Amino acid sequence: MEPLPDFTQEALRVVDLAKDRGIVLRVMGACAVRIHCPKHGHLNDQLGRQLTDIDFMSYGKHMSKTEKFFEEIGYQPRKAFSYQWGHEAYKRQFFDDAKNKRHVDVFFDELEMSHTISFKGRLELDYPTITLADLLLEKMQIVQLNEKDVKDVIVLLREHGIGDNEKETVNSKYIAKLLSNDWGFYYTVTTNLNRVKQFLTEYKVLSEDDREHDAKGIDSLLRVIEETPKAMGWKMRARVGTRRKWYTDVGEVALPGAQESE
Repeated sequence: MEPLPDFTQEALRVVDLAKDRGIVLRVMGACAVRIHCPKHGHLNDQLGRQLTDIDFMSYGKHMSKTEKFFEEIGYQPRKAFSYQWGHEAYKRQFFDDAKNKRHVDVFFDELEMSHTISFKGRLELDYPTITLADLLLEKMQIVQLNEKDVKDVIVLLREHGIGDNEKETVNSKYIAKLLSNDWGFYYTVTTNLNRVKQFLTEYKVLSEDDREHDAKGIDSLLRVIEETPKAMGWKMRARVGTRRKWYTDVGEVALPGAQESE
């Protein structure tokens, strides 16, 4: 049983095989965008968005099964790399697809980067990927925003509307509620959404319809976020603002001209 050369076909194969073995596994990242956005997949190519690896999210309770599972379906554990992560290794596993020269990362329970996103109880809400709301947050939580993530969000918003449920919709109520309890997370996400909106004019391959649709979607999401009542802790942290660091450093390559406020 060998991995397939096509990224999305391979991601789907892995999730289906995991399901057969009782392992909850969902596709994340750019592969998830491709799977969830078939109607506007052409924009990925026009924007020059290439796939380089495959990421999955699972629950910690499956961790004892996943290493053997990936070995059985054609992957090699990257144990030396795992050791470098030390105590963080319990949240993540690393695998190599030697045949296709491709890496696979499996995260457990949460994504911890600039901000922490919990997936506990959320993986069953969509299949075979994480939800659109979680996918958007995965991209927008990066303080040093990467252009590849901007492109992914442009495609995601072009294909899907903003609403209040998880059914082929970006659940604005879930996002707004999450951000209403964490000013730092709120600040990063809203700043990045506005940056994506600005970048819509930079990509000449986008049509006016593309730009208008995405801009309206961003405005709609920002409106729900701003109108949602904020927790007391959020309000207290907002008074401090960017004078104190509000995120965790990650090794991302920033967009040209990107600056982090301190």
